[in-house]
Amino acid sequence: MKRYLWQALAVAGLTLSAIAPVQAQNKTLVYCSEGSPETFNPQLATSGTTFDASSIAIYNRLVEVRGSKTEAEPGLAQSWTVSDDGLTYTFYLRRGVQWHTTRNFTPTRPFNADDVLFSFKRMMDEKHPYHKVSGGNYIYFNEVDGPNLIKSVEKVDDYTVKITLTKPDATFISILTLHSFSILSAEYADKLLKAGTPERLDTDPVGTGPFVLVNYQKDSAIRYTKNDKYWRGAAKIDTLVFAITKDASIRYQKMRAGECHVMAYPNPAEIESMKADKNLRVLQQEGFNIGYLAFNTEKKPFNDKRVRQAINMALNKANIVKAVYLGSGTPATNPIPPTLWSYNKSVKDYQYNVNKAKELLAAAGYPNGFEATLWWMPVQRPYNPNAKAMAELMQADLAKVGIKVRLVSYEWGEYLDRLRKGEHDMGLLGWTGDYGDPDNFFGNLLSCAAAGSSTARWCHKPFDDLIVKARQVSNQAERTKLYEQAQVIFKEEAPWFTIAHSIATEITRSNVTGYQISPFGSHDFYGVELK
Repeated sequence: MKRYLWQALAVAGLTLSAIAPVQAQNKTLVYCSEGSPETFNPQLATSGTTFDASSIAIYNRLVEVRGSKTEAEPGLAQSWTVSDDGLTYTFYLRRGVQWHTTRNFTPTRPFNADDVLFSFKRMMDEKHPYHKVSGGNYIYFNEVDGPNLIKSVEKVDDYTVKITLTKPDATFISILTLHSFSILSAEYADKLLKAGTPERLDTDPVGTGPFVLVNYQKDSAIRYTKNDKYWRGAAKIDTLVFAITKDASIRYQKMRAGECHVMAYPNPAEIESMKADKNLRVLQQEGFNIGYLAFNTEKKPFNDKRVRQAINMALNKANIVKAVYLGSGTPATNPIPPTLWSYNKSVKDYQYNVNKAKELLAAAGYPNGFEATLWWMPVQRPYNPNAKAMAELMQADLAKVGIKVRLVSYEWGEYLDRLRKGEHDMGLLGWTGDYGDPDNFFGNLLSCAAAGSSTARWCHKPFDDLIVKARQVSNQAERTKLYEQAQVIFKEEAPWFTIAHSIATEITRSNVTGYQISPFGSHDFYGVELK
């Protein structure tokens, strides 16, 4: 076994026999993941890397989307009702759900309404004792306009919770499936607050999910053990290890050697050789995603749409997609994938045209171009297999129209944090949908409510009015018309250079059964088994 893997697992408290392929009877599954989580509290995060390690493994939500499905189903709420006016949702909670027991916490009661109230009010109430803990930036909650949408969360009794909205919202049940609506333990939070260490709620998690966190070493490994008391039934594996391996080629080497059982985000150039390996299984499906270059519209010159349009014309999209995705992606026109209802096929993309780009820059007052930064992600994501190579191609294209670009990157967590703060000029990022509604793309990424933390920091009232109205309409045909109009405005205003929709690819060892590729790009190991 290679030295780097042994060191990572030693830190995580594992032995060689815990992961060797010949020891499958130990029921230890090793997942070669692409990066370290930002936190272990999904309320504070936006990246799929974090959600894989926290909300999916450790927590549950009132309503969930699981496996290969796209529809919401009961989670910690076994059922719910909605009032005739669409404003009041009453959730009937599941009884007998046990909290994790860890080396730092032994629960004295099962999950109940107090936990739901704590989890929501921490995000909602600025005076809540936990609101500002760990920075208090509840990104997804703000992006779905939670502070203005949710009027109140009330405990009816120990197993009934009533949530009242300020206005009807056709997406509300889907919104509750978001990872940031994971339910945390109020009892554990109270204990930590009394001990003067509330921040440990976000670093030493206690959940109700299928796996219990044992330990974590940043950029090395995460180790979990199965939750024997999990309300859906115990997992079929005893131990789950995230072997954090940033380089896709090294992940592939580990897969071939049997050191990992599941691998995230392969290099497109290596997929064909993976298909030829009888010990590996290649799973693929059309991705529910979008990769993009966002312009920081709060900064000059990117506050001028002519500059944004010029860059859309200066970048050779066909060449970029061909060189980076190697056949595993299709050029993107709209900010939503073609598989999502309301996709507007009539919208025309910008054509690659260097001379026209120069004319627009001159009209905007930049005949000789300008200098700017372009940020690229340090990890692979389902929507972008090689952000560094992509950034270099873009740098070369923009130089042809006089835009001198300096490339910038940071460690993944810091990269996301700095993007949210708006330190960039242009930034590469993307999105894999959380649920099958267009609002998950429009609302989370491009609404005025999301502008304070989105990569484009874009708030355009004519666009925003359309998507806000669409949330309040229950008829899908009417909502479709509104979203189609919004896509026309988006293309004209050009807050992004839309790059590609990628094909989602997952690799498993042939002895892995029960693993399902998620339409939302997540990695869920509950129900997975080793033969």
